[in-house]
Amino acid sequence: MNEKRRGFASMSPEVQREIASKGGKACHIQKTGHEWTKEEASIAGKKGGKESGRRRNERQNQEDSHR
Repeated sequence: MNEKRRGFASMSPEVQREIASKGGKACHIQKTGHEWTKEEASIAGKKGGKESGRRRNERQNQEDSHR
């Protein structure tokens, strides 16, 4: 396979972060950015934690079944 990294993937993490930061700041200046309420952030965090744990358990189960 001869796959070359393109776009964001070809940039260093520092440059990616800088570009993403500019986009985030611009959308808030234009009032198009989403502002999280404390409740929304809590719900999103719980969903992310559940998903992360689910994936971790799946990986562990796959490793156990290959032993």
